[in-house]
Amino acid sequence: MGCLQSTYMRDLSNKAEEERYDQCWNTEVPVPELRGQQHRCPGRIDTKNRAEGLPRLATRSPAADHFGSTRTFRRRTQWCWRVAPTVSATGEIHDQIMLDGTYFNGWCVLIAYTGEKVIHWLWCDREKTASWTALIARIPAPRYAVVDGNGPLTTVIETLWPDTRIQRCFFHIRQAGHRHLTRNPSLPANQELLRFYQALPRVDSRDHAAAWLAAFASWEAKWSRFLKHRTRAKDAGARPAHVRRGQSWWYTHLRTRRAYFFLSRIIAKGHLFTWLDAADEGIELARTTNALEGGINAGIKGLLRAHRGLSEGHARRGVDWFLFERSHQAGTGWSLVGPEHWAPPKRVRAPREEPVGPVEYGTGFSWEDGIGIQKGWGGRSG
Repeated sequence: MGCLQSTYMRDLSNKAEEERYDQCWNTEVPVPELRGQQHRCPGRIDTKNRAEGLPRLATRSPAADHFGSTRTFRRRTQWCWRVAPTVSATGEIHDQIMLDGTYFNGWCVLIAYTGEKVIHWLWCDREKTASWTALIARIPAPRYAVVDGNGPLTTVIETLWPDTRIQRCFFHIRQAGHRHLTRNPSLPANQELLRFYQALPRVDSRDHAAAWLAAFASWEAKWSRFLKHRTRAKDAGARPAHVRRGQSWWYTHLRTRRAYFFLSRIIAKGHLFTWLDAADEGIELARTTNALEGGINAGIKGLLRAHRGLSEGHARRGVDWFLFERSHQAGTGWSLVGPEHWAPPKRVRAPREEPVGPVEYGTGFSWEDGIGIQKGWGGRSG
C-alpha cells in the first residue's frame, strides 16, 4: 500500500496542493467511470482526485479532458472497478430505521437508512423473506422501524426484532386507498372511507388520533351490513375476474372491503400511530419513508439515468459507491484501496487438452496425403 500511495502522491509538492486534493476527494462520490463513451456516458470524471485516484461518477467533465484520450483514461482507471465498497458494523442501536427496496434491470437493492445515514444494503432479486432476513440479521434492533408495508419485511421484523415498534408509511397507506377506492369513488361508503385515508397526514396529536379512530369505528358500524352484501351466481350474468369457477356467491363490494380491511388490520396491529408513542419518549419518528424514497432511491435512479450504458456489474458498483458515500464511512473510500486492486489480475491459460484416440481430421503435413514435392512427369517412370 505504501508504494501505491507514493505513486499517487508524488506530484503533491506542497501542503496547499494536498489540501486542495483532499477537499476535492470529500466533495463527490468516489466511483469509477465506465467506458468513456461520451455519447452515452459523457465523462463525469475528476482524475485530480488523489492524483488520479478513484475517479468519480458524480462529476460531468469529459474523460478526454484528463488523459488526452478515452482509451488512455479507460486503461488508467480500470483498476477502480475492482474496489468494492463495504461498510463495517458499528453496533450502534438507532432510535429509528427506515427500510425499503428499489429495483433496476432485474436487480433489487434493500436499504436500511436512519434518515441521515445509510446503515447497510443488500443485493437480491426481489423483496422476500430470505433477502430481508439476510439484511436485518446484520443490524442491531432499533427502537422503531418505518416501513412501507411489504409483507415479508413486516414478518421478518416481528421475528428478528420482536421488541421493535413498527410505523407504517402514511404515503403508502394513502396509495393503497387510491388503489382500492380510486381517487373519485361514486359510492357514498367509498367516499366516506377515502376521507379517512386523506385525513391521516393531518393527525398531529393524540386527541386527533382518538377522534380519527372513533370516526372510523362509527363508519364501520354504519356500513357493516353494506360490507356483507353478496351476489349470487344465478342472479348475475358475467362473473368477475376474481370469482373462481363453480363459486356460487361472492361479496358485492369487494373493493370497499379491501380498503376497509387494509386499514383495520393496521389499526389492530398498532402500526398506525406508533409515532405518537415515540413522541412521548422525545423521539421525532418519521411517519413516511419519504426521506429514503426521495433521497436515496431517487438518487440511485438519477445516477443510473445519468450514466446510461453502464454494464450490469459497473452499474451495481456505482450504486455501491453511491450508498457508501451516504454511510458513516463517507469520505474514507481511499482506505479500501490496496495493491491487489491496482495490480491487474494475471491471466492463466487453461492447459490444452489433447484429443484421445486417432486424429480423423488434422492440419499436420503427411506424405501419405500425396501433397509432397513430386519429381518428373506425371505417369512417367524411370
